[in-house]
Amino acid sequence: MIMDAARLAFANLFAAETRSVFWKVLGLTLLALIALWFAVRELFIWLALPWIDTLMPGTPEWAGWLTFIVGIFASLGLALALALLLAPVTALIAGFFLDDVAEVIETRDYPDGAPGNPLPLVAAMTGSAKFLGVVILGNIVALLLLLVPGVNLIAFFLVNGYLLGREFFEFAAMRYRPPAEARLFRVKHRSTVFLAGLVLAAFLAVPLLNLLTPLFAAGVMVHLHKMLSARDPSFSAARKAAAGA
Repeated sequence: MIMDAARLAFANLFAAETRSVFWKVLGLTLLALIALWFAVRELFIWLALPWIDTLMPGTPEWAGWLTFIVGIFASLGLALALALLLAPVTALIAGFFLDDVAEVIETRDYPDGAPGNPLPLVAAMTGSAKFLGVVILGNIVALLLLLVPGVNLIAFFLVNGYLLGREFFEFAAMRYRPPAEARLFRVKHRSTVFLAGLVLAAFLAVPLLNLLTPLFAAGVMVHLHKMLSARDPSFSAARKAAAGA
């Protein structure tokens, strides 16, 4: 079931129906990263130049070598900063297009089913902020654990698998269920959702391809929610009965 959902979601990334969303997310992400590059570069120059001038009064003979070494470290630092910002920036931008991806999947792959309800603007913005926070938190934790031998790679997959699986599954579920019911449905199927989250974490680990992680994750979880709902049709009925009791 999980691999079927992943296969369908990957094919959906390059389908004609989602091509416009694909290019919007990719283009906006690249523009945001370019803007961030110049912003971080200017910030470094603003902070570093006074320090260099203080360290090298009178422009000594070794000033050129020091400037060259500082330039190398600055380039490495800028590259590292962009690498760390890549996932959050992509998550923030793609968060506004997740409903578009879900609608395409529902219309094309589940034409006989009732369409989901797009999240209201406030909920969509809140969801985008949550996706951004989850990605930042997950990558900070994973980055810290990279310093711990023996658990670093495992930690990356476990942390990102749990966080990505939880957030994106609830996004898919809330198109059909109230938020409280969506969370309970996710908890009931938490093992399946977590395993699907590990697939998302593996996708996130692939350079360049990880730019499309939010779109892929949304597709996987829309398919997974549809499949689990078909297997567990009594869940909603039991919730309604409990609410009416």
